[in-house]
Amino acid sequence: MYDRTVLPNGLRVLSSTMPHTRSVSVGIFVGAGSRYEDDALAGASHYLEHVLFKGTEKRPEPQLIAGAIESVGGIMNASTDREATIYYAKVGRAHFALALDVLADMILHPLFTDHEVERERGVIIEELAMTYDQPDAYADLLIDETLWPKQALGRDIGGSRESVGALTRQALIDYHKQQYVPNNTVVAVAGNYTHEEVLALVEEQMGAWQGGAPLGWEPVRPTSQDSRISIGNRKTDQAHICLAVDGISAMAPDRYSFDMMNAVMGDGMTSRLFMEIRERRGLAYEVHSSSMHYRDCGALMVYCGVDTSKAEETIQAVLDEMSKMTEGVTSEELAKSVEYSCGRLDLRLEDTRAVMSWLGGQELLRDEVVEPDTIIAALRAVTTDQVVEAAHKYLKDPGYRLAVVGPYKSNAAFQKLLG
Repeated sequence: MYDRTVLPNGLRVLSSTMPHTRSVSVGIFVGAGSRYEDDALAGASHYLEHVLFKGTEKRPEPQLIAGAIESVGGIMNASTDREATIYYAKVGRAHFALALDVLADMILHPLFTDHEVERERGVIIEELAMTYDQPDAYADLLIDETLWPKQALGRDIGGSRESVGALTRQALIDYHKQQYVPNNTVVAVAGNYTHEEVLALVEEQMGAWQGGAPLGWEPVRPTSQDSRISIGNRKTDQAHICLAVDGISAMAPDRYSFDMMNAVMGDGMTSRLFMEIRERRGLAYEVHSSSMHYRDCGALMVYCGVDTSKAEETIQAVLDEMSKMTEGVTSEELAKSVEYSCGRLDLRLEDTRAVMSWLGGQELLRDEVVEPDTIIAALRAVTTDQVVEAAHKYLKDPGYRLAVVGPYKSNAAFQKLLG
């Protein structure tokens, strides 16, 4: 599916030739995210992502960066997460060299002009404020803080108003110099190009880039069972509920049985949670569960939005469904969930951007790329007994964590539900 080369400076280059496509997607994946930041640097990775779009030596104005890609009908963007920052562009095949030139220029030659750094500070503070005005996003933030309190993994990826306000231009320059080095970076390309063509262009643009010693990421720390509930008091028409348990890392041997447990329970419109909470009881419009995997830990989370008067009933119903997972899973349920997951994976990987993300993300975070067929085979090998075993292991009290955003001043009623 793909080819891989490591350049002398440590830069990893991966490509997947997709001869049937008319587009090409280019991504640059950097080991920079909230897990690399101490309290003083909180939000630096996200702040830096914004600033790199604001001008380079070759393209000193923001519109010259975005305009270069938009002028050929392409799209470009970036995102910062806990463990990586990703810059990408998707263009017509004929414009691959341009896309790589723009992205490499941003990564290697940002200007960090005073006025752009200060202007973007205000933009980011407003972006952070949006989280608190959107109750579902606020619930997501609260459940992370409850799962991983007082550590980088549970902190808002963008930092806080205070930490962003305190970050200096020089701090961003220093962080860029430390993290943005070739031995902490992956270039991934998917489209109608051979690996040799990709490699030649990447070497031309980034071959002279010098290596360095980037900061390491902060391992997860065990947390106390004392603080299991977070309340976001807001005047809302709905209660936004996140119920979560600790999960497993991306490398855990039982990851696939864990994911199939999640799929049976709450992934899709025929999952147990959807059928019980929405179809049978009519409590929620949106209800689903999702599994998250990081380098050394993970989580399983259920989200739903319900009438504020029905929050307790809904939470109890979700807890009941999670408990029922330990009682057994039918072969029909598992088969449906496996085919659902495999089918979604097949659909996802028809797109060059998705294939590029598949390659770059795994290489940066796992130091390997697992082929889709390998994952599909692993999912098909999961048994009902393994799913039930995962439920017994992970869906248990006192491991539950709860975040609720709504017109509530006390967590007393919710505390009774968790025991």
